[in-house]
Amino acid sequence: MTIDEIIENALLEDIGDGDHTSLSCIPVNSFGKAKLLVKEEGIIAGIEIARKVFEKVDKSVIFNQLLKDGDEVKPGDIVFTVEGNPISLLSSERLALNFLQRMSGIATKTHQMVKLLEGLNTKLLDTRKTTPNLRLLEKMAVKIGGGENHRFGLYDMIMIKDNHVDFSGGIRNAITNVNQYLKSKNKNLKIEIEVRNFDELNEVLAIGGIHRIMLDNFTPENLKKAVGIINGLYETEASGGITELSLRQYAETGVDFISVGSLTHHIKSLDLSLKAY
Repeated sequence: MTIDEIIENALLEDIGDGDHTSLSCIPVNSFGKAKLLVKEEGIIAGIEIARKVFEKVDKSVIFNQLLKDGDEVKPGDIVFTVEGNPISLLSSERLALNFLQRMSGIATKTHQMVKLLEGLNTKLLDTRKTTPNLRLLEKMAVKIGGGENHRFGLYDMIMIKDNHVDFSGGIRNAITNVNQYLKSKNKNLKIEIEVRNFDELNEVLAIGGIHRIMLDNFTPENLKKAVGIINGLYETEASGGITELSLRQYAETGVDFISVGSLTHHIKSLDLSLKAY
């Protein structure tokens, strides 16, 4: 789904056959101005998405951008102003705010966690734990906040998890089947496999045929040991309940990537408000 399609569907959901409150109480030919006001500290994200919302509703709306995506903001900052028909401004308001607040919340959380990795080579990844139909925007917000995107969906990377291993009859079968499938389909996709313990890790290392090993729910001590065993032969990724409190400790093990699902599925929206002036 494209950004335009996301916005069009969201406007249809919100406006339906018309913003009857605004249509009924505001003169049709009136003119108004509004500003996007920041009410708490964070990282702003989604300005271009907001611009598109106003443009979709009314191409004549004038959008004056004062800040850019990724900027640090504080209470009282003005991100942009809009000028035009007040009915158009109010019909756009909630959807623009919904996108901005959620994307800014994700960017803010990501930025806070990325700062904890300063001085280390470990990269912070998002996951597929996203809001249905909003993955494109949520992963965009992660990038704005300084994080990196993992695979976008099921189609752009092979990710062999525990259920895949169990359903295919073991690690060797899973890896062999994947490589045969990719060859038969003439597809060039990176292969990642999840391991839950050192026995599974050693089995993967003996088989090979993959690009990255995800070490799931390892303690920092065991993760450091596992990274040493892998010794740069494959990319390494840590996952499983890693929070701001433990992130730095996990990163200091030398692991290449840390994936954190809460970047997109457990966030607090940034407090923003559109005010007439």
